[in-house]
Amino acid sequence: MTSYADFHQRSITERDAFWAEQARLIDWQTPPQQICDYSNPPFARWFVGGTTNLCHNAVDRHLAERADQAALVAISTETNTERSYSFAELHAEVQRMAASLQALGVKKGDRVLIYMPMIAEAAFAMLACVRIGALHSVVFGGFAAGSLATRIEDAEPVAVVSADAGSRGGKVVPYKPLLDEAIALSKHKPQAVLMVNRGLAPMPLQAGRDHDWSALRTLHLDTQVPCEWLESTEPSYTLYTSGTTGKPKGVQRDTGGYTVALAASMKHIFDGKAGQTFFATSDIGWVVGHSYIIYGPLIAGMTTIMYEGLPTRPDAGIWWSIVEKYQVTHMFSAPTAVRVLKKQDPAYLAKYNVSSLKALWLAGEPLDEPTAQWISGSLNVPIIDNYWQTETGWPILTLANGVEQQATRFGSPGKAVYGYNVKLIDEATGEELTAPNQKGVVAIEGPLPPGCMQTVWRDDDRFVNTYWKSIPGRLVYSTFDWGIRDADGYYFILGRTDDVINVAGHRLGTREIEECISAHPNVAEVAVVGVADNLKGQVALAFAVPRDASSLNSDADRAALEAEVMKQVDAQLGAVARPSRVYFVALLPKTRSGKLLRRALQAVAEKRDPGDLTTMEDPAVLQQVRDMVGQ
Repeated sequence: MTSYADFHQRSITERDAFWAEQARLIDWQTPPQQICDYSNPPFARWFVGGTTNLCHNAVDRHLAERADQAALVAISTETNTERSYSFAELHAEVQRMAASLQALGVKKGDRVLIYMPMIAEAAFAMLACVRIGALHSVVFGGFAAGSLATRIEDAEPVAVVSADAGSRGGKVVPYKPLLDEAIALSKHKPQAVLMVNRGLAPMPLQAGRDHDWSALRTLHLDTQVPCEWLESTEPSYTLYTSGTTGKPKGVQRDTGGYTVALAASMKHIFDGKAGQTFFATSDIGWVVGHSYIIYGPLIAGMTTIMYEGLPTRPDAGIWWSIVEKYQVTHMFSAPTAVRVLKKQDPAYLAKYNVSSLKALWLAGEPLDEPTAQWISGSLNVPIIDNYWQTETGWPILTLANGVEQQATRFGSPGKAVYGYNVKLIDEATGEELTAPNQKGVVAIEGPLPPGCMQTVWRDDDRFVNTYWKSIPGRLVYSTFDWGIRDADGYYFILGRTDDVINVAGHRLGTREIEECISAHPNVAEVAVVGVADNLKGQVALAFAVPRDASSLNSDADRAALEAEVMKQVDAQLGAVARPSRVYFVALLPKTRSGKLLRRALQAVAEKRDPGDLTTMEDPAVLQQVRDMVGQ
């Protein structure tokens, strides 16, 4: 058996030969003529000249051997519904959706924005888009109208696919009013909106623009829609991720490179086999949902489970009951979810037979050792952490047990994944750190492997300047995370180098939250920081200077203003971005040159030593923060 060290080394030193082998894991209509074109760094073009289709590889190619096998199982504990679709049924539904989109004017190269809950029709819409060569841009269903509007403006979709409502914890969240408001706010107006009616909330249709999915589906029950063969380097989708500025970044993904990367990851990282069952508990609004709910498992010929609901409803055994019923072999979740389950009665886990599980993969935020040990002991299977980003589309650091079984080290996501030439770099000098346990910025030497972002949608300069120019004298991709590497090659992630925070696996730009809060008429200045939290990994805390301090004479006044600010964040960005607290202070800590000391605020909020404050204009400012946070 090949050692993993040799496998990884070959992926770097014999890059083209290595990836030519991986390319054989998928179907091509025309084979690639060049494996990697890196003639214009940092832009990498993978499998140049090859033509393929993501939907063909996820659905059509399995019809010959496994047409009757379950492909997609959609489960909702919010509506108490459960439906399984075979590969043949999925193929038919995707074609109906594709024909409906084409009838609404969607063509190859057009964008389709998908704003949907975790229902089967969301999967049909994504697969239908890539089938006809349109780019989907999925927006998390929890986002408010303001955030949705910025994404509509940037993507300029021809059509939007949405639903009447989502539901969380039994509470219905109507989508149509949010969508209508977002379209009203956006300078770009989609020509068509396709609505799925779940019967959860009123869904008034705007004549000429809005269309009912069930009516269009009936018209296209038997319509055949062939796959559009795309050049490997043509984009498959965009997905927005928070940045350190208020404007989200549209991560642009290619077609061939992404398909190959996912096929290879299902084999080498997950050791997944056709006919097995994959259950990722994420949402299609996030990158994990794209790669490991929709595309990866289906490309591998596995059954994939889409779940709408909480891990504790109707009770804390729901996920384990799904594992037992569907003989789940591979499960992918987040540390936050496991920490929630850890607080529940252990009898819920003991009640179900989870012996089908081969491993549990966790990602989204750092996995703490007590949580890892608890779930490891409870499930008696390997708990495999992994570290990656929306930008990369698949893991940067993990254990590729499909190549060689390797031991987990609690607290570490693992080793550098094949294809990734990971370095630790001194932020100040640009020097590579090679000795064990030296702290540096986790960076990747170009070219990024297949499946990673091609660029920022319509903004090549932002791609270069954001990711490739932050380290002096080096053209390397920065993850903006600090890390160390031990003597055996295991990495440990220590936290962000920029102003993006990670709340229960959701990346939030503090600048975006700050801009939202500062729009309140009684907020003069605001700083938002991420603070360690036992359950969610991090939570956002806001420190605001009121314009009129005299208006905050009592606890009731402060509570009222805090509630107004929270409501504003909910309305503009959605509840996912709401700070856990908003503290009102007289001044914010700054250097003499006027730079805001967010790290000092974060340290005090976490009851840590804020370090050297010699550059601070007035160190006494932090005392008010200490007094408040200590309450």
